[in-house]
Parts: sequence; C-alpha cells; structure tokens
Amino acid sequence: MKASRYNQYSDHLVKKFGDKVHKLPVNLPGTCPNRDGRVGWGGCIFCDEEGSGFECLPNTLPVREQVREARGFFKRRFKAKKFIIYFQAFTNTYLPFKQFRENVLAAVSEGEDVVGLSISTRPDCVNDRYLDFLREVKEEKKLDINIELGLQTVNYHTLARVNRGHTLAEFIDAVLRIKARGFETCTHLILNLPWDGPADAVENAKVVSALGVEYVKLHSLYVVKGTVLGDMYERGEFGVITLEEYVERVAAFLEHLDPAVVIQRLVGKGPKESLLFCNWGVSWWQVKQRTCRSIRRADFSPRACSRWQSVQLPLTSGTWMSAPSFRAKFRASGLYSKWQT
Repeated sequence: MKASRYNQYSDHLVKKFGDKVHKLPVNLPGTCPNRDGRVGWGGCIFCDEEGSGFECLPNTLPVREQVREARGFFKRRFKAKKFIIYFQAFTNTYLPFKQFRENVLAAVSEGEDVVGLSISTRPDCVNDRYLDFLREVKEEKKLDINIELGLQTVNYHTLARVNRGHTLAEFIDAVLRIKARGFETCTHLILNLPWDGPADAVENAKVVSALGVEYVKLHSLYVVKGTVLGDMYERGEFGVITLEEYVERVAAFLEHLDPAVVIQRLVGKGPKESLLFCNWGVSWWQVKQRTCRSIRRADFSPRACSRWQSVQLPLTSGTWMSAPSFRAKFRASGLYSKWQT
C-alpha cells in the first residue's frame, strides 16, 4: 500500500474528524488596509479586484444562504457529511467587529455537521478583540478554528517589492497571539515570486517550522491582467521560473519542513478569464502530479537528498542532526507507518 511522502490535508482531516470533511467557502465584500490607505494603496501587486473569492458564490448572498447552497452541492456531489466553513476572500478580520461577529455567528448556526471554522486574513490585521470572540465561539460551539495568514514569503525585500504592506515581524506576532488562544494557523506561501530564489523556499520552511505553524498552503504564482504585476509581466520586467524549477523548490521546501505540518495545497490556480500566466499552461493537477512524481523518484541515500517531508529539517530542539539521524528519528516517531517505494 502506498502512502504519501508529505503530510496531506485530506488524510489529516479523516484522522481528526473520523470522516471526509469539505470546506464551504463564504465570499464577503471587503477590502484590506493595503487597499484603502491605512498602510498602503492599491493592494499587493498580484491581487485583482476579486481577491481570492473568484470561485465562490456571489458576495451579495447572505452568509447563511452561501453556506446552505455550498453544503447542498458538496452533499450531492461528494456525499459529504462534515464541513468547515471557510471565510476566504479579502481580510475578514479587517471588517468592523460588529459585522465580523454577525458573519461568524450566522455561519456557525448552520447545523451540527459544521465541525470547524477557517478565517482568512492578513498578519497585520489579527486583532485581540476578534481572537477573544473566536475563542468564545470555539468553547461554546466546540468547533475547530484556524486562522489563515497570507504571508507569501519570509523575504522582507520581496514583501516590499510586491507591496504587501507588512513584514515578517507582523507575521511572527500574529502567529504567537493566535497560538496563545489555542487556535491553529495556516500560512499561505508563493514559492516562485520573481524576486525570491531557491534559498527563500528553504527559509520559508524553516520559519514556519520554528513557529509551530500547523498548516501550509503553497501557491504557484499566477499573473492577472490589469494588476500591477500583470502590467510588469506584459512589459517584460520579470521572468517566471520554469515548471521544473518550481517542482524543485516545492521539494526543497518539503525536505526542510517539520513533519507535523500539514500541507493543504501544493499548487494554486487563478481566474481563467483574466490570466496572463498560470501554471505554465498546464492544469494545476498536472503540476501537483509532476511534483509528487519528483518526490517519489528521489533516491533514498543522503547524497541524493531523499525527497520526503522533513528529511533535511536541521533544527530539533536547538541541535543539528544529520539527514540519516533525522530519518531514523522520523521513522521511529510513528507519524507514517508506510512508505512509497
């Protein structure tokens, strides 16, 4: 029997909740402090007007209606029985507190099959008042709650180039305050930003491992027409690394990642009707399959940099371990009982 060489989200959910779990996306109109002038104007250079909600239901629908429609779809198509409500688009904790509270309470009142809540936001918009409210919801409703933070890269020079409006420091502060209230954190990273190199992919893994981040979503960069990045792309001001190089960065990232970190996604996709570049002209599924094949093909010797999650993680309680020593410790941990060959 084959097992994944990285900690897959689907397997994790089954272990955690005893069944397959599907996310129900909720799309709300909103903005962020990097668009409205509080910390900047125009937003990130890669972000379009829809944010990340391009595959969601219209944001004019009430929260309850979006949850009901999405639940009905997943029940019909996938026979789903349990759900995590996902506030996906824009910076949800940047909404006024009253509106944020109403949205969350409306969502979690939608039935006993809701087992979790996921809130997407920016590192510089993690407010203690909002976190304290979410802790009350968690305790009252017995829900699993995690906060998704868009970091994109730990390289603060690149963060400035893409006009993120925050640095690595805000991310570290947000993770620490989220963890202090017993919530889990999911970090979004783009491993092929034009101003990042292979070393940044490895550093991303080291930082999220050191902070004890529980989940990671990896995105491959896509370029949308009409964005600042899109204009730069059409003018030829930067190039995108090859698919082969992206696969290598993902593999290097996984090798240096704590084995406890769950990978929610290896590759992303964008709004088809306005894309200038996305996934090298192939489907996101093909990119994922190519990455998984690359990991499977790797030799098991230390010289060949064996490709499975955490094989080169260097920091373990402040000490450095060789790859063979860590591999032996990892196998003995019981995290994975079967291996792909």
